[in-house]
Amino acid sequence: MGKSLNEIAQDLKEFNKRVQLIYAFNGTGKTRLSREFKALMAPIDSSRWDLELKELEEVRKKIIYYNAFTEDLFYWDNDIENDTEPKLKIHPNSFTRWIFEVQGQDRNIISNFQHYTDEKLTPHFNENYSTKDMDGNNVNVEAFTEITFSYERGNDERSDNIKISKGEESNFVWCVFYSLLEQVIDVLNVPESCDRETKQFDQLEYVFIDDPVSSLDDNHLIELAVNLAQLIKSSESDLKFIITTHNPLFYNVLFNEFNNSNKSTGYNKNKHFKKHRLEKKEAGTYKLITQAKDSPFSYHLFLINEIEKAIDSEQLYKYHFNFLRNILEKTCTFLGYSHWRDLLLPVQGSRDAYEGRILDLSSHSKHSAEEIVDLTPDDKSVLRHLISEIIKIYRFQKINQEDED
Repeated sequence: MGKSLNEIAQDLKEFNKRVQLIYAFNGTGKTRLSREFKALMAPIDSSRWDLELKELEEVRKKIIYYNAFTEDLFYWDNDIENDTEPKLKIHPNSFTRWIFEVQGQDRNIISNFQHYTDEKLTPHFNENYSTKDMDGNNVNVEAFTEITFSYERGNDERSDNIKISKGEESNFVWCVFYSLLEQVIDVLNVPESCDRETKQFDQLEYVFIDDPVSSLDDNHLIELAVNLAQLIKSSESDLKFIITTHNPLFYNVLFNEFNNSNKSTGYNKNKHFKKHRLEKKEAGTYKLITQAKDSPFSYHLFLINEIEKAIDSEQLYKYHFNFLRNILEKTCTFLGYSHWRDLLLPVQGSRDAYEGRILDLSSHSKHSAEEIVDLTPDDKSVLRHLISEIIKIYRFQKINQEDED
């Protein structure tokens, strides 16, 4: 029997583990699960941007979280008509005011952002200033509500302001959260009986992180996963962490890191770590499947199994080519190939034709509705052939269904 996301959230709380790692496909409900868990910990509608600081502090006393709504707080001012310089603006909210003004994390955010992008690519936070609106009325712009980006050229010179890429923007937003997380762990590592620099984290119980890697390349993804795991394992307090992801590589790197104990902080993999898979069932219910083995769950095997089931039931769709490309991408990483196309070399048939077919049909759209598209009989035949050849050449093993229950 499936459960509601609220019931899944209660299960996660009852497991009472220091670290819980969850894999789920995009569209399964990871972000909604983070909101359900937040509501469970602090029943306030904190998705509103207009909450008073005192209201939002009631949430943050027990939980801080990162999810898709965190990125939605940031947007670009693209006033091309008036030749306005590109600015990343922030919707009025208490979360970023708390981080920038109360926590003073701007320098740490810049440092972390440059580490993952380019040491010369520099964010600049605005100070408080006055301007006029379209009607000529005076408007006060609060500090830390606009960010511009430029390249530092040395000798106190810098380039004109630029609009950074979507990947760099996502990275910046993550660095805002990550800088706060570093401070939280550092503060809570001081025993409560001692003189902590602040008492505002004393009641904090959970950190919920939902998919911070959507726009990172594999190298930065691996580095982020390692750094995040090391930071969490350095925590000596009772703070608990829940991490969800749709990315198999990110999941496996985190698993490998969390599967190593840390005697200096008392982190024990058997006592403190639990891993799951979240599945969406029929009628809008969900199932949280605990992965009990001592090795990471091989999601490329799970994807192969899903394709084979679709072949058997003759229910093949466009998104199954997404699965195939995902299998090839992660397998080439595990096996040390430079590109997933290399895995097609031993496959019988035209490599270029297969490569083109996969590229054409493996959409990376965020909207699942765009991916539920019927395949032509020829596309279905190609998919059947490719999955058969890949299983044979790379000797994939069948999933033991008993391990999933």
